[in-house]
Amino acid sequence: NANGIYTGFIKVQMELCRPITVQSSQSQGRCAPSSQETAFYLPEGCVNTLHISSTNTVREVIEALLKKFFVADNPAKFALYKRCHKEDQVYTCKLSDREHPLYLRLVAGPKTEMLSFVLREHETGEVMWEAFSIPELQNFLRILDKEESDQLQLLKNRYAAYRGKLEEALRGVLKPG
Repeated sequence: NANGIYTGFIKVQMELCRPITVQSSQSQGRCAPSSQETAFYLPEGCVNTLHISSTNTVREVIEALLKKFFVADNPAKFALYKRCHKEDQVYTCKLSDREHPLYLRLVAGPKTEMLSFVLREHETGEVMWEAFSIPELQNFLRILDKEESDQLQLLKNRYAAYRGKLEEALRGVLKPG
């Protein structure tokens, strides 16, 4: 364009470990969580193409990808990475929210094996609890409660077996004979 803004397509590989929540098209535009939501794992190797402009930032690209595919999850849960191939080595680097993916794609040249984009969950080491909805947080608590009770039962069983062996050994030692 005359104003220096250009548009183009980028391909983004979706490498998500956790399931995503998708809204049905009927529930779009609602603020409250809907029963029309479904959670599922994306198939391995899933690639999406997005038409963007040179002014779009990484944060806007993440939001556009999620909106395009009706993903209900909070965009703050995700990060965009660039994957570069140099001398038979693959380097992956998280992009800052203010970088412009289309500009990076243009600078890298036409070969997609030189630079590609990957959408992943944040790998901060710190869980961003505010990015989760109340039902998701309640589900985490239910899972933790179940894991805690399972571990407690395993521990009780282990010590009960140990007690049984000790009592059996004591009976053998205390027998007259």
